Amino acid sequence: MHKRLGRALSPRGALALQSVDGALSFALRAALAMALPALPLALAGRADLAVSTMLGSFTTTFGRNLPYARRARVLAVVAVAMTACVGCGAALAAWAQPRNGGAGAAVTVAATALVAGLAKLACDAARLSGLGAVLLLFSFAVAANGASTPADVLPQAGLAACGAAVAWVLAVAGGLLHPDRPQRLAVAAALRELADLWEAGGTGPVRHRATAAVLQAYRTLGVLPPSGADRHGRDDTCVRLADLSWSLLVGSARRPPSDPARLARNLRRQVRVLVSRRRRPPRLLPELALPVLIAQAGMPARPDGSSGSPTAPTGRHAPGTGASGTAAGSRDATTGPPGAAARSRDATTGAPRAAAGSRDATTGPPRAAAGSRDATTGSPRAAAGSPDATTGHPDPTTSASAPAPGPVDPTTLRATELRAAVLVAGPAHGRAAVLLVPALRMVLGTGLAGGAALLLGLGHGYWAAISAAAVLHSVNVRTAAQRAVQRTLGTVAGLLLALGVLALGPGPVVLVLVIVLFEFLLEYVVARNYGLGVVFLTPLALLLTDLAAPAPAGALVRDRALSSALGVVVGLGCALLVVHDRAAVRAERALAACAGASEQAERALEEGAVASFPLVQARLAAAAVELREADDAAAGELWPAEIDPTELAAAERRAYLLLDRLVRQE
Repeated sequence: MHKRLGRALSPRGALALQSVDGALSFALRAALAMALPALPLALAGRADLAVSTMLGSFTTTFGRNLPYARRARVLAVVAVAMTACVGCGAALAAWAQPRNGGAGAAVTVAATALVAGLAKLACDAARLSGLGAVLLLFSFAVAANGASTPADVLPQAGLAACGAAVAWVLAVAGGLLHPDRPQRLAVAAALRELADLWEAGGTGPVRHRATAAVLQAYRTLGVLPPSGADRHGRDDTCVRLADLSWSLLVGSARRPPSDPARLARNLRRQVRVLVSRRRRPPRLLPELALPVLIAQAGMPARPDGSSGSPTAPTGRHAPGTGASGTAAGSRDATTGPPGAAARSRDATTGAPRAAAGSRDATTGPPRAAAGSRDATTGSPRAAAGSPDATTGHPDPTTSASAPAPGPVDPTTLRATELRAAVLVAGPAHGRAAVLLVPALRMVLGTGLAGGAALLLGLGHGYWAAISAAAVLHSVNVRTAAQRAVQRTLGTVAGLLLALGVLALGPGPVVLVLVIVLFEFLLEYVVARNYGLGVVFLTPLALLLTDLAAPAPAGALVRDRALSSALGVVVGLGCALLVVHDRAAVRAERALAACAGASEQAERALEEGAVASFPLVQARLAAAAVELREADDAAAGELWPAEIDPTELAAAERRAYLLLDRLVRQE
């Protein structure tokens, strides 16, 4: 037990820096979103109202690298949530008057804890990383502890909505200039992780991070991993690079590259090309051309000169990619050999259907024979022309006579995309209990910290609740301990910055400009290291408080220091005391799921059900990633997971070897 406690509380990794692409543009956008609505109010002499717009502008922090279409949807929801937090907080302040103490202050503490738990649960369920729940809680707490009257509630909510709307517009406006920027950054992140993999020897947690990054790149591009040797229709550079990343990743499980250092250097050069802000499509480096990679990755060349590296179409493309197939006699943009002949189209998806014995236009390898078992469901595959089990009518996907070519049915295509997304991201069932425990920790920690600050008579006691939430906004006890170290060191440095600014006695307009500067610095560094972000988050929060209700600098700094220390201690204590077995159960389920996905892949290989290879690959890779993440999460908790490390390593290696077989399958 003492050994597990020491391992869980180890601060190792708290000061590590992460590589981040696009941080400068993101930070500039966040600062601009805060400045545009706030500066006019400050210049008009209503700097107190500018606080609400600044709280709403925190919307831009979410969805950092999401594709623009999804970013627009996610940030619209976040904008509503941020506005609701400010509006509800202002309404609570007007009704409870927490500044007067008593029952009103206690009610505010309880409401703050409830909002913290809900924000944590929602952000974890939506897989929104970053400051996330802490910023939602911060917006609510600042508004709930202000000096609001009933007449102020709607104006404050409206100003927060204005700030959120400006943040939303700026966040999606980049799609007009660089519509493929998120896709480039996702592929660049995958290539960087692969370079790290070769430099680290190709094993361990680095392989897990590389697999997760490549899967994330496919999710961002909107395609599935390929299967087979056919490369028709995947001529977009980002998709081709994702396919090459996939082939290198899964192929290295069996045979590593002959010159990993050189390959890593070339991958990093390609990353620099992708992250540049040039509007023209990125070019593929000659060193990463297919013949070179065949030699470096140990991929066997076929008699036709192609390799086992697949780049077959999946039926859907990233923005800017070409059509899903090449015309008869045309040449593939990637390799140059003649393209596939014209084929009839599948009635279900509109994708080209291969003739009997030919290669499937979606996956490349030969189509499975009728009567075999489907690798995705395990059920027998219907013979040609057999009736559908649900409707009793002939199944158009197995009919012997395919209809004439027709347009793609959007509802069918959408259903296929949703199914693929579920397989890549993992099933949602069974995650409720895993998500609920961290949320309950958050409720308990913020409630206790806020209540203790109230009993001790600390001014701005809600800072204790926010500090506890920052510590508990983590995966397990180990990451909570790291957050505690980062929060403590960052707060000390941030308080010195805040004290220096307040000592100069800046006016409201200058104060707004300084807050905008700190917002820029916060967003620029927080993705690299949370502790660095706290260095600028601390003075930002202090100056926002001073802008809303000016107070002596010494009192503000003292309250912040004491409240932060209290929150860190309470938060870490809750992480230690709320011991549960959810992480261990998650690890055991992940091991079983990985084994099941491996068995499914073996069944697909044995039966030749190649039409399902892309989905089988996606599910197997996602299961391997979840297995490693679940094991890491369980290792950071005090409740041990009863999993033999050798069994986990064997399951992981089995998964990668099967992925290699799926990629190389003819």
